Amino acid sequence: MRIFLLLNVFALALAGCGGSSGSNTPADSGGGGFFGGGGSSGNTAPTISVANPDQMAAIGHDFTYDASQGGTTFTDAQGDTMSYTVTFSPDNGEFAATGPTISGRANGIGDVTVTISASDGSAESAADSFVISSDFDQDAVQAVFGASIDLSALSDYETRTTPDHIRAPNTVSNPVTNAGATLGRVLFYDPALSIDDSVSCSSCHQQQNAFSDPAVVSTGVAGGVTGRHSMRLINTQWSDELAFFWDERAVDLEDQVTDPIRDHNEHGFSGQNGRPTFDDLIVKLEGVDYYEELFAFTFGTPEITEARMQSALAQFVNSIVSFDSRFDEGRAQVTDPFAPFPNFTFDENQGKLLYMSGPEDNGAGCRRCHAGPEFSVFEDSRHIGVIGVAGNPAGADFTVTRSPSLRDVFKPDGTPNGPFMHDGSMATMREVIDHYDAIPVPTDPAIQMEFMDTIDPQLVEFGAVEQLNLTDVEKGQVVAFLRTLSGQSVYTDPKWSDPF
Repeated sequence: MRIFLLLNVFALALAGCGGSSGSNTPADSGGGGFFGGGGSSGNTAPTISVANPDQMAAIGHDFTYDASQGGTTFTDAQGDTMSYTVTFSPDNGEFAATGPTISGRANGIGDVTVTISASDGSAESAADSFVISSDFDQDAVQAVFGASIDLSALSDYETRTTPDHIRAPNTVSNPVTNAGATLGRVLFYDPALSIDDSVSCSSCHQQQNAFSDPAVVSTGVAGGVTGRHSMRLINTQWSDELAFFWDERAVDLEDQVTDPIRDHNEHGFSGQNGRPTFDDLIVKLEGVDYYEELFAFTFGTPEITEARMQSALAQFVNSIVSFDSRFDEGRAQVTDPFAPFPNFTFDENQGKLLYMSGPEDNGAGCRRCHAGPEFSVFEDSRHIGVIGVAGNPAGADFTVTRSPSLRDVFKPDGTPNGPFMHDGSMATMREVIDHYDAIPVPTDPAIQMEFMDTIDPQLVEFGAVEQLNLTDVEKGQVVAFLRTLSGQSVYTDPKWSDPF
C-alpha cells in the first residue's frame, strides 16, 4: 500500500511539472519535464509589437523612413539582437534600404509594398508589410492658388486642337507638357520675378490684349521702359521664323523667355549698378514653398535652375494658340482658299482676295510675307520700311526683321490690339495698310542708302519701293478681312489666365 501511494505521488509530481504527454505547454516554450526533457532550445520567434503604418512619399522629394520604428516594430522574448531585411514590390528602383532604414525619391504616382523581416539569428523570424504611396506634395500650391491649380487634375495644355487646314507646329526639343506649362503659367504671372515684386511677364503680355501691351512701350521696374513695343504671343510654335525678339537675337523661345528678367529696365536682375543677378533670383525663388512643390512636380526634384525656368516658360508660351476665328470657320467650308467663304461678308471676301493677290493682280500682296492660314512672317524676312526708335524721333533701327502673326491684331469685338510695329508708331491697322500702300523712303542720303540695302526685297520692284495704289474702299476691305483672323478662347480660357 505504501509503495502504491508513493507511485501515485510521483505521477502527480510529473504531471505538475509538465512532463505529461497531455500537457498544453508548447514544446518551445522553455518548460522541460521533471528531468529537464522536452527537446526544446528555449528560443521563440520575434513578434510584431507595433505594425508599420502606411507611408506617403511626396514625388520629387527625398524620402526616409525607419521601418523598425526605432526598434519597436518587433519584440524578441529572449532579447536577441535582431537583423533586418527589406524588400519592395514592385521594386522600381525608387527606394532602397540600409538595414531597416528606407530612403529614396519617388518619380511618379503609385504604390510600393514594403516587407520588413526581423531575424533573431536562430533561424526564427517575423515579417511586417506596409505600403508607401507616392503622390504630389501640393499643400503650398493649394494654399496660394486654391482651385486655380490642382496638381492631381491639371489643365490640358498638351492637346492643342487645330483645324485640318493648319499645318503641324514646328518640332521643338522642349514639347509642351501639362506639368511644364502649369509651372510656366505661375512663373509668367509672378511679380516675384522682378527685383521689387512689381513686374511679371504678364505686365507686358496681357491676355485681354492677345498677350501684348496697349502701351507703345512697356513699363518695367523703377520706372524703366522697354526699348520696343511688346510683341503679341500668339501661335509662337507655328511661326516660319524660329528666332525671337524683333531683331531675332534669341535663337529660340527658351533663349528669349528669361532675357527680359535679366534686363535692367524690365525685371531688373541685371547685376548692374548694384542690382541683384539672376542667381539672386534663384535664391529668392528657392525660399518660396510653392516653387519647391512645382519644380519637384515638374522635374522630379525641387532644384531651380535657369534652364528649368526657360523650359517651363517656353512651354506655357507655346501652349497659347488661337485657331478658332471666323477665318478658320470659313476655310473649313471650302476646298479653295481663294474661293469666297460662306460666312464672310462681301467686303471680307474682297479683302481676303486683295490680301492674297499680288500687286501684279491689283492686290495688296500681303501673303508674300504673311501667308495663310497661319499668317506668320516668312523666315529670312527683313525690315519693312519702319525704322523708327520708340522715344527717339531722330533714331533709325534697321535690325527689326521679325513680326508676330497677323492673327489677333484685333479683339473679337473689332477693337485693335495695337499699337502696331516695333516702335508702336501706328495706332490702327488702317495706318499699317497706309504704310504698305506707299512706304516712305528717308531723304537723308546716308540713311536712304542703308534703308534700301536692308529693306525686304519683297517690297522692292525695279530698284524702287513699290506702291500699291489701293483705294480707300480696298484698304477698308483688307482691314475687314484682318478682323476675321481673331480667335475667341485665347482671351478667356482660364488655363492662360492669372492663377494668383
